[in-house]
Amino acid sequence: MFKSHPKGLISAALSNMGERFGYYIMNAVLTLFLCSKFGLSDSTAALIYSFFYCGIYILSLVGGVIADRTQNYKGTIQKGLLTMAAGYILLAIPITATTGNISWLLPLTCFALLMIAFGNGLFKGNLQAIVGQMYDNFEAEAAKKGESALKEAKEKRDSGFQIFYVFINVGGLIAPFVAPLIRQWWLKVNGFIYNAKLPALCHEQINGTLSGDKLANYNNLSINALVDQTATFDPQLYLEVFNQGVHYSFIASVIAMLISLTIFLVTKKGLPTPTKKEATESVSYTAEEKQAMAKEIKQRLYALFAVLGIAIFFWFSFHQNGASFSLFARDFMDTSKVAPEFLQAINPFFVIVLTPIIMGIFASLAKKGKVISTPRKIGIGMGLAALAYIFLSIFSYYMGYPSAQDFLAQPEEAQATSRAGVWVFFVTYFFLTVAELFISPLGLSFVSKVAPKHMLGLCQGLWLGATAVGNAFLFLGSMMYNAIPLWICWLVFVIICLISMSVMFGMVKWLERVAK
Repeated sequence: MFKSHPKGLISAALSNMGERFGYYIMNAVLTLFLCSKFGLSDSTAALIYSFFYCGIYILSLVGGVIADRTQNYKGTIQKGLLTMAAGYILLAIPITATTGNISWLLPLTCFALLMIAFGNGLFKGNLQAIVGQMYDNFEAEAAKKGESALKEAKEKRDSGFQIFYVFINVGGLIAPFVAPLIRQWWLKVNGFIYNAKLPALCHEQINGTLSGDKLANYNNLSINALVDQTATFDPQLYLEVFNQGVHYSFIASVIAMLISLTIFLVTKKGLPTPTKKEATESVSYTAEEKQAMAKEIKQRLYALFAVLGIAIFFWFSFHQNGASFSLFARDFMDTSKVAPEFLQAINPFFVIVLTPIIMGIFASLAKKGKVISTPRKIGIGMGLAALAYIFLSIFSYYMGYPSAQDFLAQPEEAQATSRAGVWVFFVTYFFLTVAELFISPLGLSFVSKVAPKHMLGLCQGLWLGATAVGNAFLFLGSMMYNAIPLWICWLVFVIICLISMSVMFGMVKWLERVAK
């Protein structure tokens, strides 16, 4: 896999894999954890999730600026890993939320998320910038051997970023199982059986707001949540144990950060140092040359922002996997056999399996002289994302799903007869993952191609900043999910993806010229 690629690629990929493992442990459970721990509504939890996810990417812009100005990419990355570890330590402290402490405990939790987001901002974009620099050096060395060697080296960049992306998802594949398994083990130790729907009902029972079918559902589910069914179910104790298990899983995130830091420290000497490269370059330019260079830089930045605009809408659609998709799994799927968080592993599984296949298809087309440009691949990706939501919309219409709020107000027996099978999530994630492979790693590759050399970290940060803007609106998906029939909710995303695809294809020829 790493044949004919820069030697530093594997060490950078392993460092990223460790960090992503720790991150995805937390991300897989975050929305549902906020609901179960603090009794927050779906929309409020999704709003915090949106701001957190937005913060991760917008702070990557800050991290890029810091690294570019100091020219200390490696030191910035190290600080990022340590900051994330501190944030996970705060999350790992198992303090039970009560009416007396929620006024400071919820802000403390949000502060821990802010630390994770800031640490991620220092780490993520700058490691990607180093990978881009790695391929710049790789191409420069190939240029010394001739035009054919340079052409071959340039063709390696897209596949290099795809390999880098696979390692991200190796961590993401394993991580979603950690928190649910620890939580279920801890529940069983304390005499309880896991049920994803009980925390919300427990909070309502404690608040005295349960009545009608919801009260009947609570009585039924609470009895079945006891290992010893002769015992009395205590909703407060169930919530405490339920959330303690999640807290303990964050210890694994701390360990993952430290492993990632160790890998990076051991291998960082083999990674490129932009400072040394810039220091060796001392060239004088005429006024005409400077004007031409300024014009080229301007065109490159225009192209970059055009692609960033498309990326906003893709990430708004794709990252529903941690927001409305998580809620959909919790509410509309039989969670007695599969915890909703487990479904977060489907996407990285498909990334790992499908990446070699897609890379093989691209390589085969290239050999036949039918190279698909990066901008065109991104346009195709938006169409594939639309297919995922077309499927969900048709399925939800066929099943007659109302809004989630109306669905959960039905008797448990009625809900049970119309649960979605796990296969629904596999089909949805298949299309979304292929779309992701056409957009995310290739978007990173495109940024590294068009970014001016003195703005590598900043431009990678801008890509992540566009992701942040898309993530800032994730809560809208959860709002629609609870307010309108599900098929209409998913149809909104279909329209967004199709419009984005059309705009991208309209710009393809211009983007191809700029990226040459």
